Amino acid sequence: MTGERLGYAPGVFDLFHVGHLNILRRARGHCDRLVAGVCSDELVVRLKGRPPVVPLAERLQIVRSVRYVDETFVATVDDKIGIWKEVGFDVIFKGDDWLGTDVWTTLETEFARVGVKVVYFPYTVHTSSTLLREALRLLGEQSLSAPAPGRLAGPRPSATGS
Repeated sequence: MTGERLGYAPGVFDLFHVGHLNILRRARGHCDRLVAGVCSDELVVRLKGRPPVVPLAERLQIVRSVRYVDETFVATVDDKIGIWKEVGFDVIFKGDDWLGTDVWTTLETEFARVGVKVVYFPYTVHTSSTLLREALRLLGEQSLSAPAPGRLAGPRPSATGS
C-alpha cells in the first residue's frame, strides 16, 4: 500500500510488562503498520553485559502476539540507521528516558536527514524489566535463605500435637 506509514519500536522486551505494552500501543496509534525490533540475546549481552531472562524465541512469540504489532524484526546490531536501511521505517519510537541523551540526539539528526521522525513516549517509571529482574533476584535469595524467625522449616505439626 502506497503512502503507508511504517513505524519501528526497538527494545529488548525482556520480562514483558505494561511499559512494553504501553510503548507498542502508543506506537501503533502513530503509524499504519508497526514493526517491533527485538534485540537478539547476543546483542543484549553486548549492550547490557548480561543475557536476557527470557530467550529470544520466547520474547519474539510474546511480542508477535501483541495485537498492536504487525511484524517483528530481530536486531543483531545496535546500528539504528543500518536497521532503518533494512526495514525502511518512517518513524521510530522510544521511551522518553532516552530523550536528550547524546546517543538519541545524534540519532534524531541522522534520522531527520533521511526523513525519519523520532517519537518519544512517557517511560513507565513504576515498572521496568530492571526492577522486575531485581525483585526476582531478591525473591530468589529469600527462597534460598534459612526460614525467618518464628517460621517452621519443616512440615507443620498436627493439631493433636503428635
